[in-house]
Amino acid sequence: MSEPNFFKTPDPVTLGEIASWAGAEILRGDPSLEIAGVAPLEDAGAGMLVFFDNTIYLKQLEGTTAAACLVGKRHKDKVPEGVAVLVCADAYRSWALVLARLYPEAMQPRDPGVAGVSERAIVDPGAVIEDNVTVEPGAVVGAGVEIGAGTVIRANAVIGRGVRIGRDCVVGSNCTVQHSVLGNRVFLHPGVSCGQDGFGYAMGPQGHLKVPQVGRVIIQDDVEVGANTSIDRGANRDTIIGEGTKIDNQVQIGHNVVVGRHCVLVSQVGLSGSCTLEDFVAIGGQTGVRGHVTIGMGAQVAAVSVVSDDLPAGGRYGGTPAKPVKQWFREVAAVRKLAERGGGS
Repeated sequence: MSEPNFFKTPDPVTLGEIASWAGAEILRGDPSLEIAGVAPLEDAGAGMLVFFDNTIYLKQLEGTTAAACLVGKRHKDKVPEGVAVLVCADAYRSWALVLARLYPEAMQPRDPGVAGVSERAIVDPGAVIEDNVTVEPGAVVGAGVEIGAGTVIRANAVIGRGVRIGRDCVVGSNCTVQHSVLGNRVFLHPGVSCGQDGFGYAMGPQGHLKVPQVGRVIIQDDVEVGANTSIDRGANRDTIIGEGTKIDNQVQIGHNVVVGRHCVLVSQVGLSGSCTLEDFVAIGGQTGVRGHVTIGMGAQVAAVSVVSDDLPAGGRYGGTPAKPVKQWFREVAAVRKLAERGGGS
């Protein structure tokens, strides 16, 4: 069985073109050198472009036979002889820019040859769909839905009654979107559940009485949501995801949560109801945030932490409960010393 190649091999380009796309300076190498594609450090051969940004992979860099390497200034002298050197301010960012030019289909929401509303989709006649929208087979679009131009609704996605979706969005296969308003260029990966009930019950000895959830989910422009993430609608106000925020796979966002602009939430983060993340907050994987707390602008929280109280802006935090990282490291070191002493008694 032959191995499929899901992305077209790019046409050859010159090192000079690569430098222009990457905003890089050619420190070593011929601008007319032909680049045929990209590859990992350890697999790259003649004509291949690589990048280096982490000393963990220094051994692979030392042994690479690539044609050229994108690298930051601090690592430029580590590139072996015979490999052209492109120096840039941020190697990973420049790498992303180059990949987008070499593999544009990996950035585009619409598969080649797919356009329009499939005859095997179910679209309510009351839905308003602008030009150049793609609705794939098996998708369901409910009454009163509005979908903007250039948006793609993948196979078997369900768009509930009255949902608004902006332009140039992607709603992945098997997503469910209800009680939600999406801005432009929103990307929901497969299996996202958006706008379902929040987890609200008036608990008591007579049983747990369900509290109706009457808010919405508002997702602003340029948000990307990873596969199988859940975003609950608000209870009595809206759940809001600010513009430019990037959310990984399998994240849980509870009702009434407000996530600011350009935040980053890594896989398996859990945000309890009514917590607030100000702009540019970054939270590592498997971290839990208690309800009704606020994490200040630009704060960073390490993976596998528990945020149980408000965290000031701009700090770095970690641990259970989360605290400034320097304090956390001191506590970990102190516990280790105690354990070592106890083990030797």
